[in-house]
Amino acid sequence: MSRHPSARSLSFSRRALGGVFGLLALGVVSQVQAAPADRWVNDSLNTFVRSGPTDGYRIVGALKSGQKVTLLTTQGTYSQIRTDSGETVWIPSRDLQDSPSQFERLPALEQEVTDLRERLGGIENTWKTRVQGMQETLDSRKALIDELEAQRKALSAELAQAQADLRTARERLGDEKNQLLMDYMVYGGGIAGAGLLLGLVLPALTRGRKRNDRWF
Repeated sequence: MSRHPSARSLSFSRRALGGVFGLLALGVVSQVQAAPADRWVNDSLNTFVRSGPTDGYRIVGALKSGQKVTLLTTQGTYSQIRTDSGETVWIPSRDLQDSPSQFERLPALEQEVTDLRERLGGIENTWKTRVQGMQETLDSRKALIDELEAQRKALSAELAQAQADLRTARERLGDEKNQLLMDYMVYGGGIAGAGLLLGLVLPALTRGRKRNDRWF
């Protein structure tokens, strides 16, 4: 006769097999394998690293805040990392950050500040050059305006002098005209008086001559 396992043995075997599968599944869930990626230790602290993925493993060293590491895998609340020196250790996942640390960003930030200062200096120099050019243009235009203003004043003075000379010439011409008129009137009066005198004298002389002719 062949022997068959009892129902109790089969049930135990099933439970054991289920427990093994459960442990395997828990191990798969608790350990997430990912491609290596860059990470940085949190800027606000220096953190200890351990030889395993729980607090129960011994501390094997410490990392400085902002130090760059390579993330290898994650298990539970810990991450396995590789340091620049090649060591593979475990660190609490909360002590890692995705962005570069302030220490690594500092040179880039300083370079950015330097670039911005250079650009600002270039803009300032450009504006100074443009302002200087506008100032020179303004000065040249002001000089031209001053020159034109001086010419205007000189022409105004010449016009005023010409108008004064014209008034003087008109006054002199009026005086000469009046003098000429007076001379003409005096000359005409003299001629008229001489004519009148001759008109009176000649008849008298003629009568006297006639009388004398009678006596002879």
